[in-house]
Amino acid sequence: MRLEQGGVTRAVLDFCAIFASLGHTTTLVTSDATDVPTEWLGGAAGTPKVVVIDPPRGRLELLPRAAVARLDDLLRETDVLHLHAPWTASNTQFAAAARHLGVPYVLTLHGMLDDWSMAQKRLKKRIYLAIAGNRLLRGAAAIHCTAQAELEQASHWFSRERGVVLPLLFDLEAFRRLPGPALARARFPQLNGDRPALLFLSRVHPKKGLEQLIGAAGELRRRGTECEILIAGPGNEEYAARLQALATSLGVRDIVHFMGMVRGEEKLSLYQATDLFVLPTSQENFGLVLLESLACGTPVLTTSGVDIWQELQAAGARIADAAPEALATAIGELLSDRTGLKSRGDAGRRWVFERYEPRRLAGEYEALYRSVSVSGASEKSSE
Repeated sequence: MRLEQGGVTRAVLDFCAIFASLGHTTTLVTSDATDVPTEWLGGAAGTPKVVVIDPPRGRLELLPRAAVARLDDLLRETDVLHLHAPWTASNTQFAAAARHLGVPYVLTLHGMLDDWSMAQKRLKKRIYLAIAGNRLLRGAAAIHCTAQAELEQASHWFSRERGVVLPLLFDLEAFRRLPGPALARARFPQLNGDRPALLFLSRVHPKKGLEQLIGAAGELRRRGTECEILIAGPGNEEYAARLQALATSLGVRDIVHFMGMVRGEEKLSLYQATDLFVLPTSQENFGLVLLESLACGTPVLTTSGVDIWQELQAAGARIADAAPEALATAIGELLSDRTGLKSRGDAGRRWVFERYEPRRLAGEYEALYRSVSVSGASEKSSE
């Protein structure tokens, strides 16, 4: 039995769905089931078991006593605990309970020990490491990184021998039969003109490089290249208003469109209806939206701030500096070769389905879990 603990992100949901589909007893423990599929909550056959515990409380955001007691019961039936994110304080409680019961745990970092990430709120993070984080890292049977570039940065903070590099599991089922671009074109009229369409789909957040993308739009217009910029995703309204003001000041407000949250088949259709996906991020661990875009056949332009940038580049993605001028140059070159752009998208789609085939990758995780489970049993028997 695997026990999965962490925020219910897309990555965690995909992990649980794939392992449950392979017949493993998989339990997702969370204090917020908002994004958990309804059929899971109903206990449908072939789905993960979901356990909702009381949420963390107080300034330290620790689990209440009743929730901690629940952990012991769950862990007694568990072979491996998989924790997500080192900065989640409640994960230190899970880890302590696991150590007490001799249950090995794997910790996935999700890019949170990358150099850029560690430079943000630097003092607060070092205090947390000193108080609890270092013990969380030391106690892990394996520390999971999603790319070699992540391990190179993160291993400053733990013993490198325990680092394991495996791509995140990515559920490809929704991408096997795509809806086509018509659905998005019917909803978003900006897609029906003659200008090429560039898509940004992620959180509307300063780290994602939207100022640079809007700046690149202004530079492209000055160079005589017109395009539509579609920005899809949730975000802070005040920050979005600043971005709109920036677009106005650069004379590109008419081509910068804020679409809000886009989900489901409409999201897949939006990928298909656009010419290029652009994510000029400062830091990204795995960037599932990049894989989503490629799985839809839409080529990608991003930065070396993405931990898997080397893998993406080998698959045909364009890697560029995030400065507006450099970004504009890369966009202009890609758009000037529409045949080559289509070839990049086709190659990217093939690469995603070959590299991220879920059953094959799940086998690599199974090997990891067996390894840590055996070593955990050996340590327990020797005590």
